[in-house]
Amino acid sequence: MFVKVQETPNPNSLKFIPGVQILETGTVDFPNLTAAQKSPLAKLLFQIEGVRGVFLTTEFITITKEDEEAEWRTIKPEAFAIIMDFFASGLPVIHADGLSEHATCDDEDDETVAMIKELLDTRIRPTVQEDGGDILFRGFDDGVVYLKMMGSCTNCPSSVVTLKSGVQNMLQFYIPEVVEVVEVKDEADHLVEAEFKKTEKALNSEQSKTK
Repeated sequence: MFVKVQETPNPNSLKFIPGVQILETGTVDFPNLTAAQKSPLAKLLFQIEGVRGVFLTTEFITITKEDEEAEWRTIKPEAFAIIMDFFASGLPVIHADGLSEHATCDDEDDETVAMIKELLDTRIRPTVQEDGGDILFRGFDDGVVYLKMMGSCTNCPSSVVTLKSGVQNMLQFYIPEVVEVVEVKDEADHLVEAEFKKTEKALNSEQSKTK
């Protein structure tokens, strides 16, 4: 097996492409080790020191490292070995109840919501997935579209630009009812951010003492 690696707009995230089908359908995001209990592959990847998040799709795996202190030159070889060994083992990538599907159009959607979902699915998500991430529809209320960023898009410096200059402009062009696009975060995302800030503060404190 040959595993390709691609950079993403987020310097702390890389796409790993093993050349085999990873998930049968959909995407799933593991922002921490607790969430990764649903996936034997994600659990193994979280054992690599410095790994902060794992995102799985049908074709690629996005690994996000903690910060500048964690180096890709040490993470990549371990990730290669784990991915190759895992797919040779024949184990399931994820337990059946752990897969999250993106929002699809259904009969209960009004015309505006159906159009938003259609644009996201056909015009926006494929481009974002090329960069190692994904965007999920979380709701539409009073002109505001609520979206969740996943994979390399999580905490990416350019994600705000992606939302406002890319996604918002496109949705407003096709759908006049859209006033604004807002990113929403799940409870797990907030917990990861809080833990990250705590670790960063501790590191800065240690560095100050050594100066």
